[in-house]
Amino acid sequence: MEKVVPYSDSQATKKEQVALMFDNISSKYDFLNRFLSLGVDKYWRRKVVKILKSLKPDNVLDIATGTGDLAISIAKIKPKKIVGVDISKGMLSLGVKKVQRKGLDNIIDLKYGDSENLPFETESFSAVTVAFGVRNFENLEKGISEIFRVLKREGKVIILEFSNSNSSIMRKLFNFYFKKILPKVGKIVSKDKSAYTYLPDSVESFPSGKVFAEVLEKQGFKLITWQSFTFGVSTIYVGSKP
Repeated sequence: MEKVVPYSDSQATKKEQVALMFDNISSKYDFLNRFLSLGVDKYWRRKVVKILKSLKPDNVLDIATGTGDLAISIAKIKPKKIVGVDISKGMLSLGVKKVQRKGLDNIIDLKYGDSENLPFETESFSAVTVAFGVRNFENLEKGISEIFRVLKREGKVIILEFSNSNSSIMRKLFNFYFKKILPKVGKIVSKDKSAYTYLPDSVESFPSGKVFAEVLEKQGFKLITWQSFTFGVSTIYVGSKP
């Protein structure tokens, strides 16, 4: 997979650049997410929660939790504990405030954490979720192997990620939107054009569909399934730890 970074002129690692990027746009992130996705991101997250609900997990780890949107949605199915981790302290600070406002701080714990070196014991969680975060991993295989490590046996990982549409017409339409419109709006609102140039570049280089399923399988996951949504713009992957 081609290594795509937010700031091509920087000597910092991808991990450091991603953390800086999200720190830079954190104050506008939720607004831009709703506006630029036309609210469809909420629909995609609901699909993740629906899958989780059928599993009835005791506890859930949400990696790349950002401002906590998915963690907050997961709270509706009432697991005993939800832990969210992220490498952006700016995003986490906003997430903690959202969790407190909703009175969920007794269930949801948001903390700093590196996806490739998770601060948890082996086989700690019934389920692990990642929404729009795996393509930001500096080392994709290492991040997936860490997810496998912290999952309990028979636990499941549910990953929601952008993907490339199989429809050539839709792919052209979304590429136009992603590459021409999104960066301009993102720059005006967040003052960081690179963040919204990085998004389409990182999606384009990400090994979606069967190729990503093979990455999961290589790290030990079994019974891997995936389903695309909204003309193939996003895909949800589910894998089990035997």
